[in-house]
Amino acid sequence: MPSVISVVKSSFYRSHIQMRKPGPGAMVGQVLDSLFRKPATTRYPFVKTKSPFHIRGKIKFVPELCIGCKLCEKDCPSDAIHIVKLGEKQWSAEFDLGRCIYCGQCVDSCLKKALLLTDEFELASLERGTLKVVFSAPKKEETKPAETITQPAEQPKTDTETTDDQGCEG
Repeated sequence: MPSVISVVKSSFYRSHIQMRKPGPGAMVGQVLDSLFRKPATTRYPFVKTKSPFHIRGKIKFVPELCIGCKLCEKDCPSDAIHIVKLGEKQWSAEFDLGRCIYCGQCVDSCLKKALLLTDEFELASLERGTLKVVFSAPKKEETKPAETITQPAEQPKTDTETTDDQGCEG
């Protein structure tokens, strides 16, 4: 019967031999194999990939649908949204994309669906000022009466003003 020490020694030597790193000859096979395979990565900045379904990207604001309840502003965990009243039933929204964590809570809490998540995810910027986006409602133009340009009408010439080509009256 083998002793306990001999069993432990033999298992140690077997595991040590199995964990031994392959030499340079074994690596040549892997290199040659990888030369003829399709790469696992993509050339991302140069070749655009299709974004995943339901990605939470940049927020889009539809000012015509906004009623100014400010639920989105209250529900935002990062305080990235500020709603400002422009006029009667007109609202402006300021988004700080540098603070936004793209959780979509504002979109879920909007009663009128004035906020939407887009699939735009490439938002990196070197300047912090470009990360503040302001969406505002188009201002309603006042209806002005049409301006008419009147040109003075030509007055008929009197008998004293009519002259022929030679300067003679007649």
